[in-house]
Amino acid sequence: MDLKKTTESICKIAEEAGDFIKKEARLFNRDKIQYKDTHDFVSYVDINSEKMIVERLSSLIPGSGFIVEEGTAQKNQSEFTWVVDPLDGTTNFLHNVGLHSVSIGLMYHDVPVAGAVYHIGADELFYAWKEGGSWLNNKRIHVSDTSSINMSLVSTGFPVKNYTRLDDYLKCLEYFIRKSSGVRRMGSVAIDLSWLACGRYDAFFEYGLNPWDVTAAIVIVREAGGRIGTFSGDEKNVDGKEIVAANSILFEEVQKITGTFMNHL
Repeated sequence: MDLKKTTESICKIAEEAGDFIKKEARLFNRDKIQYKDTHDFVSYVDINSEKMIVERLSSLIPGSGFIVEEGTAQKNQSEFTWVVDPLDGTTNFLHNVGLHSVSIGLMYHDVPVAGAVYHIGADELFYAWKEGGSWLNNKRIHVSDTSSINMSLVSTGFPVKNYTRLDDYLKCLEYFIRKSSGVRRMGSVAIDLSWLACGRYDAFFEYGLNPWDVTAAIVIVREAGGRIGTFSGDEKNVDGKEIVAANSILFEEVQKITGTFMNHL
């Protein structure tokens, strides 16, 4: 497979979905919000965006499998699997906050190999493919060279459903509030990780996510020279349940800090 060419197609599909979301945002009525669970919302915009993406991707690689947030497709037994979040940052979208995105990742034998994240409000398209580098609107991007925690800008996401590790998370958050140059919470992990890839952030941590939140961004961060793994240090099996990312200089220190608080080491 020509991963570069495939990624170009992924980018077009992400932008198409983003254009649909942008148009619907002008007319959206909050009475149409559906509640999946506590703090977990969905609308026809998410669902129709996902249907559109699945249809396009199905023709791009016939027989490929899917892992999608809104359940419009099922994972088939295939060497290629698409991992899709049709609207990452739904709560932001529902409140007309311009920090939401389309995230499309491709896995080959469960290894992320290509992905695109389209930050709709800023018209910023982040994308990468294995051994092809990371890009933002046709310009090559790299992680920062920040070398100390006290000079770093850290991003995170607050737990929204799973509070079993909340006390440990808050201790970890307090550490970074005290020791770093600042902490930010945007509400779209795909954007968070893409901003890390282009050097705006230096580190990121969160728990309680899903594969569709992170798969595309994993490729973008790694191809930009960053590292991404779990609180325990596993960089091969990253599914979002716990995640830490940073530039290559800071990663081991950030991973050790998050591991200490989140794993009671």
